Amino acid sequence: MIRESKKPLWSLIGGCALTLVLIMPSVWAAGTIEFGENKSISLGAGLRTAYTSFEDSAGSGDDSSDFDLQSLRLYVSGQIHKNVKFTFNTECKGCVFGQDEGDIGNGGEVDVLDAIVQFEFSPEFNIWAGRMLTPADRIEMNGPYYGLNWNQFTVPLLPSDQTGQAGLLGRDDGVTIWGTLNKFQYAVGAFDGVEGGPNQDDNILLSARFAYNFLNMESNPGYYTSSTYYGGLGDIFTLALSFQSQSDGTGTATEAGDFDAVILDALFEKVLPNNDVLTLEAELKSIDADLSAAALADPSCFCLFDGDSSFFTAAYLFNNSESFGRFQPYVRYTSNEPNAGTDSDLTEVGLNYIIDSHNLRLNINWSSGDANLTGARGPDVDGLSIGFQIQI
Repeated sequence: MIRESKKPLWSLIGGCALTLVLIMPSVWAAGTIEFGENKSISLGAGLRTAYTSFEDSAGSGDDSSDFDLQSLRLYVSGQIHKNVKFTFNTECKGCVFGQDEGDIGNGGEVDVLDAIVQFEFSPEFNIWAGRMLTPADRIEMNGPYYGLNWNQFTVPLLPSDQTGQAGLLGRDDGVTIWGTLNKFQYAVGAFDGVEGGPNQDDNILLSARFAYNFLNMESNPGYYTSSTYYGGLGDIFTLALSFQSQSDGTGTATEAGDFDAVILDALFEKVLPNNDVLTLEAELKSIDADLSAAALADPSCFCLFDGDSSFFTAAYLFNNSESFGRFQPYVRYTSNEPNAGTDSDLTEVGLNYIIDSHNLRLNINWSSGDANLTGARGPDVDGLSIGFQIQI
């Protein structure tokens, strides 16, 4: 984690970027600078911002409305050898910029999102080490920028998405071995998982994802995923099975319990004769968190969801090549079913306006229900969101 409250951090980042642009001799792609054989560096950024309005969620019986900078990311990646690459990404979620130049709100914190050394030997076998996404289900591997709908995190998430002692935004410190064998893709990793708390014996988190592409191959960096390719890869049908497990991965220091998760996800995308695109996405998730009554009653508990969840999404992209962008209406239904507690669900109906695939899009959506990423039943509210996403 990087901590700065005044302008040195952002001045340093901007200064480094400008210096690289000025001194590197050969630019061979947008944002990528080459400075020798098998040596290059790429710079980029991502931003998601939205206006949200929720019915009766302010606690006073009134509606609540907010303009939020939901995510701001700086991307740096490069290559230093034909088989060695690196990635360094930062995240400032919900940043609020103050009066002083470079001053960032929320404690002035910029989080290290990814810091990876990438040994890439062949399509079949590669090793990444550092801080990275733990192999998991598709919505975890998408992140917010490559999802189909705007609010894809309405099912209970895995430990590395809980923030704090078990990771950040799906990332954790560890190592992943991944590759592709014909139409089969695999990613297997070992990570810190929850540290301290219930995990007094320092057990590691084991994580894996196995996917089979029945039609065309999906194409993403490493073992990452997307929930739509807007028809750019032709017909897609992929089934994937994910696992995560950690002994003493939930509970408290005195009431520790094991954590296990099994997830099946599917993506189907069909390019129709008129070049419109139909996209269907679904997931079934089963999480076993061995929590005692004493652990659940303890405020210090690292308590994970225990139960089942699922979602289904359908989208239709109108491929009007003569217009500035393309309309993609969609609907998603989410259901969370804890083993103890009340079931919850949520429906999101939305419209994407796709200008440059995942790099530039607008969204408007309406949601109604009581499901959320904790898996526990929340307030039953209706919400409206208008969002904008850009990546360079």
